[in-house]
Order: sequence, then structure tokens, then C-alpha cells
Amino acid sequence: MMGKHSSPHSFNLLKKIKELTRSILEDLCNGCSPTLYIDKFSTYCSESSGNCRCSSDLPKGKEILTLQRECHARRLDVLLRVLMVVQQLLQENRHASKRDIYYMNPLIFKEQSVVDRAINDICILLHCSRHNLNVVSVGNGLVMGWLRFSESGRKFDCINSLNTAHPIPVNVEYVEDIISVAQYILVVEKESVFQRLANDQFCRQNRCIGRGYPDVPTRRFLHLLVETLRLTAYCLVDCDPYGIDILSTYRFGSMQMAYDAKFLRIPEIHWLGAFPSDCEKYHLPRQCLLPLTAEDKRKVEGMLLRCYLEHEVPRWRVELQLLLDRGLKFEIEALSVHSLSFLSDEYLPSKIQNGAYI
Repeated sequence: MMGKHSSPHSFNLLKKIKELTRSILEDLCNGCSPTLYIDKFSTYCSESSGNCRCSSDLPKGKEILTLQRECHARRLDVLLRVLMVVQQLLQENRHASKRDIYYMNPLIFKEQSVVDRAINDICILLHCSRHNLNVVSVGNGLVMGWLRFSESGRKFDCINSLNTAHPIPVNVEYVEDIISVAQYILVVEKESVFQRLANDQFCRQNRCIGRGYPDVPTRRFLHLLVETLRLTAYCLVDCDPYGIDILSTYRFGSMQMAYDAKFLRIPEIHWLGAFPSDCEKYHLPRQCLLPLTAEDKRKVEGMLLRCYLEHEVPRWRVELQLLLDRGLKFEIEALSVHSLSFLSDEYLPSKIQNGAYI
């Protein structure tokens, strides 16, 4: 039975689950091998001809799962086991994390990634987002600054404690009553830098909203803020391949959750720094720079092939190529070589005021 407070959306998903499982059972009863057709999505391609017409909102073909292949049989088994858990969550109006689901049957699942893939498959089959399944992510993101909102009746008043970090709400779909007098949103990759800005009272002095790591709740919450408040968003990351990849995840979405990219990406976000070209501009000494590893170089080379860099953010591509050509990287904290408050007092304000972002 459905839980007392199950939503109409949950009812529709339960109906789809019933239809899916009935179809599989009918195939088995008729002596046929059940077959599932799962749409394939991608946030980018590596088309080098310049004729790419990528759209992450549209499927790029289908993956066919059948019991006739052993690896598919294993995948179908996991998918149906996870689907049973999802059905129970929706019926009882309860929530669970991906990790909770893994620990319900670790001997069979063996790895968390197996559960993650099954959840993605279920979202694609049911045409929904992960949170619609009542499967939640444990967020690591933080928010502070000129913002008030409520989540499920719980009020968050960041304005009364401008330099105190609050956890990003997990159930973003229940966030409402958003109020802000901020002038922009600053996304910060690293918690240590986020805390540095808090210590410097950056939000108080610059009338902004600051926030952290790009897990799913953080990206969903940022998407909601940008859509609701119509504020410009800037992103500050390390000058290395992984920082720039995090920036790309914010703007274009992740490949793993490409099917849900339209609800997770923030096309309006700007890269504020740190740029490879900042090395000379801010006179960073050699001791602050680190050589790119072989793995770093492979990652940059792979990123340079992504179609969206050429079509949508060519200046990002220029900086990424410069990173590879110089073979050097540096952390945001390297800017502290000038002074502990250089990032808050000079680097960020001057970048925003002078339009030194891309």
C-alpha cells in the first residue's frame, strides 16, 4: 500500500514500476528473454570535424539489456533488486541514500558503483530524476551569505550570521520562500578556501552568496538559486585539471548523470579563476607551482577534445591548452603568497569589478 503522504508523482512512478515488472514477468511466463531498452545520454562528444550537434537533453541511441548475455543478466538482477527498494521507499514515503541501498545487500551488489548504475538505469527507464525515487545524496556543500529560505518548514537564515556556513539542504525540491539581497553567487571548489573567505568576512563586505563542493544537492540548489534569483554565478577552482573539470561539471553537467543534466547544469556560470595565465599576472613564485603529472596531462588532453569547449567556451579551451603547454599547476591557496587576505581583499573583488572572468 502507498504511504499516507505519498504524492501524485510517487503514484505515477509506482504505476510505471508495476507496468515494467509486469512486462518482464509476462516475457518470462511466455518463455521469452526479457529485454530492456535504456536510452543513452552524453554531455559531450569528441567530434573533431566541427560538425557536432550535441544536445545532452536528447538520447544518443539505446542500450539493449537481455538475459541472453551473462553480464546483462547480472545487471538486470541488480536493477530489479534496487527497483524493489525504490518501490518500498515510494510506497512508504521514506528516503534512503545510495549507500543505504548498497548496505541492504552488499554480498550481492559487491560495489557501490553497481548500485549507482542501477539507480541511473531506473531513472532513465522511468523518465525521472534520482530525487523522485526518494533516493537522496548526502551533501557536502555549504552555503553562507545574503540568503534566507526554508526547507520542509525548517527556516535557514544565513543573513543573520553572514559568515557562518550552513549545510546545503538535501531535499532541494522542498526548498521555498527564497529571499536574497545578494549581488552575485560565488561557487568555491575547496572547503579550506570557503572557510578562508568566511574568516575574512567576504560575504558581508561583498553582498554575495558563497557555496561549495559540486555534489548533486549542491548543484540542484545552485540551479534553483540562479533560476529563482536571476543572479550571476562565478566559480573559483584550483588551477589544475580536476578543478577545471569541477567547473565544467557545474556548467555542463556530469557524464554519469547526463540524463538529468538539464536540472543540474548552470549554463550561466562564469570561470572566475584561478587561470593558468594568472601565474604571470599575479607574479607567483616558482615555489608555488607544481608540475603536471602524466595523469594530469592525459586528463587535460581528454578535456580538450570535448565539443562544448570549442563551441560554447573557447576561452576556457585557450586557458586549458596553456595549462598543458606550460606543464604547471597551482592551488588557489598559492595566492596567499602575497598576503593571507589577498584572495578576499584584492583578487576576487578586482576580478568581478573589472570583468576579468570567462
